[in-house]
Amino acid sequence: MAELLHDLLAEAAAARPAATAVRDADGAWTYTELDRAADACAAWLADRGVRPGDRVLARLGNARPFVALLFGALRAGAVFVPVGTAMKRFQLARVVADAEPSLAVAQGADTGLLKELMRELPKELPKELPKEPGTAPVYDVAELPEAGAAPRTRARVRPDDLALLMYTSGSTSMPKAVMTPHRAAVFVTGAIAERLRYRAEDVVLNAIPFSFDYGLYQVFLTVAAGAELVVSRTDSHVGLMTLLHRHAVTVFPVVPSLAELVLRLAARDGRPAPPVRLFTSTGAAFNRPVIDGLRAAFPGARIAPMYGTTECKRITVLEPDGDLDHPHSVGRALTGTQVLVLDDAGHPLPPGETGEIAVRGPHVMAGYWRAPDLTRERFRTDPRTGTVTLHTGDYGRLDADGHLYVEGRRDDLFKRRGVRMSALEIEAAALDVPGVRSAALLPPADGADMVLYVAADRPAAEVLALLAERLEPAKVPPVCHVRAELPLTPNGKTDKKALAATPPAPVTPPAPSASSVPSASSVPSASSVPPAPSASPAPADRSAA
Repeated sequence: MAELLHDLLAEAAAARPAATAVRDADGAWTYTELDRAADACAAWLADRGVRPGDRVLARLGNARPFVALLFGALRAGAVFVPVGTAMKRFQLARVVADAEPSLAVAQGADTGLLKELMRELPKELPKELPKEPGTAPVYDVAELPEAGAAPRTRARVRPDDLALLMYTSGSTSMPKAVMTPHRAAVFVTGAIAERLRYRAEDVVLNAIPFSFDYGLYQVFLTVAAGAELVVSRTDSHVGLMTLLHRHAVTVFPVVPSLAELVLRLAARDGRPAPPVRLFTSTGAAFNRPVIDGLRAAFPGARIAPMYGTTECKRITVLEPDGDLDHPHSVGRALTGTQVLVLDDAGHPLPPGETGEIAVRGPHVMAGYWRAPDLTRERFRTDPRTGTVTLHTGDYGRLDADGHLYVEGRRDDLFKRRGVRMSALEIEAAALDVPGVRSAALLPPADGADMVLYVAADRPAAEVLALLAERLEPAKVPPVCHVRAELPLTPNGKTDKKALAATPPAPVTPPAPSASSVPSASSVPSASSVPPAPSASPAPADRSAA
């Protein structure tokens, strides 16, 4: 059984040498070819001075060379550092300085950008960074070697050695990388596989960035099953239905925003549904309208919502179609792990009570790279037992059967008019309103009341009126802004920071006709929705305040 991440590829190549391993727009590799490409990359890295423990940074899109470089770096004993192509220069500069790579590989203009950063960082970086970076070489992806008969690099790698540095999204100042040892990554890959049961005959479509651990682990899960991975560009998804049909995709990992797009594409696609048998989802709440839409558009497909955090990869997986019996749950703890719900003093709470979600098990990672204080805060070690408990910062509750229900971050939980509520609860109710495609609630802050943003096909006043039928009055936001689409982070989550940073001026559309509005008894009071002014709505942002 594999103890190291790159052992997964060696085992698959031995068991299924002629099976297709990975496919992109330019072609496909069998497991034998991927195995040889990884060996070639490992030898290439060693020839350029990369030694065990060195960091290899990759700023590449979703394509076969990324997969070969990933396994090649691991075989060379290096620590692989995937960086998103959407990361801006400000953040990239700090990631490069923090990781101190011995070598970097990029593509196109990004190659020049990384070379420039390597030259300029010493004079640009703030004093608090650990030390000045060197001038590590930067190569274009076109310089990677062709798959050949290179001898396997025999670097000494132990299960507790680091395999990955995964930089988490959302940081606007100092970078924060989760240290991922081989042992933890191999364990969690097996624990997820036990729940999802990828099959050797599966074709897995990955349209999630490899820099996001959800996308990266599709490589490990697919290779562990000996299945085929189809990788799609992440900057344009218009061709997803063609990929689903052309390659007879059976497993499709999505985030909610991607699922919403797939539903819109499927509605315009006149062909019979492709043979997708499983959708998985993580990264944000998977709402009922989207789940129901996937089941309708892809008959026979099962849905498996999940919950995780980079600090332990995956926490819970709901068994496929488990939402039918446990709506809104994200599942039970992975086998061999433990999920706790803790009060503010760190004591476990009984089922049904809300507290901070904490995790124990072999999948808990090794902390944050070069951040000992933050590591001690989030990865807390029991001085008596040595057990490490990961405090996620998320809040939720467990039921009597161990199913977890996530309510959001601490900032997502608040009281208004004496009523306790969560942003996720209000967003879920908004998503139940016909015509609302996505929703984001900004909780009260700095003396301002909560504000709802939606991407919808109906005016804001109607959204609030219909929301009032679904929630008690205190939970109905006083302000709603309607946009064509909500901004997303590179990982496909709604970017609430962007919404908060650029709030649009409130503009209320003309009052809708009586036939389209619920009865007066269901509409929020005048204190919640003031009378509509005569201004017409802006085309991209229609608001009610």
